[in-house]
Amino acid sequence: MNLSIPDLTTVRARNPEAVAEAAARRARRPLIGDSGRLMIVAADHPARGALGIGDRRLAMANRADLLERLCIALSRPGVDGVLATADILEDLLLLGVLENKVVMGSMNRGGLAGAAFEMDDRFTGHRPEDIERLGFDAGKLLVRIDYDDPGSLATLESTARAVDAMAARRLPVFVEPFISRRVDGRVRNDLSAEAVTRSIAIASGLGGTSAYTWLKLPVTDDADDMAEVLQTTTLPVVLLGGEVGDQEAAYERWGKALRLPSVLGMVVGRSLLYPAGGTVETAVDTAVGLL
Repeated sequence: MNLSIPDLTTVRARNPEAVAEAAARRARRPLIGDSGRLMIVAADHPARGALGIGDRRLAMANRADLLERLCIALSRPGVDGVLATADILEDLLLLGVLENKVVMGSMNRGGLAGAAFEMDDRFTGHRPEDIERLGFDAGKLLVRIDYDDPGSLATLESTARAVDAMAARRLPVFVEPFISRRVDGRVRNDLSAEAVTRSIAIASGLGGTSAYTWLKLPVTDDADDMAEVLQTTTLPVVLLGGEVGDQEAAYERWGKALRLPSVLGMVVGRSLLYPAGGTVETAVDTAVGLL
């Protein structure tokens, strides 16, 4: 029986087995449906301490509000599924809103936003065995590479082993690569065409096989560069959203990139769940329309 949001804490306290039971009976679907496109709503930001939206520093901290927004987004036509950490996915399982949806587990969330160790993004979320055990459909990992930080080599190695472990289970893994650097103590991702090209080349070669690897990529600073940038790989690509200031400009940039043949969809979170203007329904429907 599906629960309401106020019921979640009681069920978690009295019947923790309910999570595994809900996962076992969840109806599944293929990763790619008849449309050949993929629209995933992302909500794995809180586990990295990234709770802010614009000038609202704790906008994502209200879990009931976040779950309500996710339920609305998942109910909209054309939304295929959700990317999140275990706590959020288990809430959604108990709420019964993941039937026939693509469920993606977020794997590394150790590089907390703003921390001195932010670039050391260890695998503190879903393990490949967790994704397999719960009958989830894919995993996602973040790999940020700083050429001035020797620790990036350990990040690359652990990412490669995660790619191997997912492939051994025949589970797709969405790799989100960036060339990054610290500017005045803060991590900045380089979205120039050259940097995104290099990140694609590096990420595509991680692990003993790329058969189950997808890339989750940003649109470059100049969206016109994306066609040339994507010539770097034959792997399937989805676009990431990130936090946007100008929603209409973001739609235009996404729409242009979505016309490229290797771009099969989008994984977008805050800009749809907490749109700068309008409702969740309108923001999600507009994004789906771009596909």
